[in-house]
Amino acid sequence: MNKENDSNMTRERMVELLNEDLAGEYQAIIAYVVYSQVLKGAAYTDIARELETHAAEELSHALQIAKQIDYLGGMPVVMPKPVKTSRDAQEMLRADLQNERETVGRYRERIRQAEAMGEFALSETLRGIIKQEQEHEIDLSTALGIEVPPAISPREKDGSKTQEKMAFSRH
Repeated sequence: MNKENDSNMTRERMVELLNEDLAGEYQAIIAYVVYSQVLKGAAYTDIARELETHAAEELSHALQIAKQIDYLGGMPVVMPKPVKTSRDAQEMLRADLQNERETVGRYRERIRQAEAMGEFALSETLRGIIKQEQEHEIDLSTALGIEVPPAISPREKDGSKTQEKMAFSRH
């Protein structure tokens, strides 16, 4: 994906991008609800409880994004991005971490775009969301016993499979 020209960002294009973000928040809600209930074993008790908290935080993010979409004159989407499921706890946590890394990268870009448009309330809303998303990255990385990998910007996403393998193979 090519970098959006921040100075030429329209409200309509921002609505499209925020709807992609909203679909990602829906995905995160579903994933955290499912994963928090299917993680088994003493080693996962704490992270399962934390994932329940993450689900509630992601719902709050979805509501905030939907409110901004409405403010910009758009209609919030209703379909989530696909949710990856697995019976393997490590694989579930890695999938969640990957999604959080992509989310942080998208929101960093969205903040720059919102500020270029003069939509400072939107950028402040996104700053609050990104703070929690980074906390989710820390929780998931801790559960996996790894350092927090860098966020993945939308422009880097095509190469994210290679980056993911490199980040997880070091640990």
